[in-house]
Amino acid sequence: MRRLALYPGTFDPMTLGHLDVLQRALKVFDEVEVTVAVNRNKQFLLDIEERVALIKACTRDLPGVIVSSFEGLLVEYARQRKASALIRGLRQVSDFDYEFRMAFANRRLCPEVETVFFMTSETYAFISASIVREIYAWGGDISSFVPEPVLEALEKKRKEG
Repeated sequence: MRRLALYPGTFDPMTLGHLDVLQRALKVFDEVEVTVAVNRNKQFLLDIEERVALIKACTRDLPGVIVSSFEGLLVEYARQRKASALIRGLRQVSDFDYEFRMAFANRRLCPEVETVFFMTSETYAFISASIVREIYAWGGDISSFVPEPVLEALEKKRKEG
């Protein structure tokens, strides 16, 4: 029986930290589905189609990766996909408080799906998508924070204005 884990998030944009967590999750699970959350109430740098396409480009050489988008309650999507776990990345202690509460809520709603935490490598502990968006907005160099396909897409977006 395959072990499928979902790695949910907005991935706006995907960072090297996200990629690090994903690569380590692939050592534990047969398949990891990167599930891009649809949130119509939030302003994004990249639209849902761009984020999905970029994640596919960033993971094309990683066997066992599936990329999708979802809208609604994550645990219901996990149940529908027959996932055994949810992958969550932790960078620092401040992430843990929020993720800890979410893990308990998800367990209450769907006890058959476990939440598995992966500590990001120390190299990427300070990287977040919000920091990348801030640096990008001010015209800074994000090349050491994001995979090459993301960098190329954002440079192109900047030139198009």
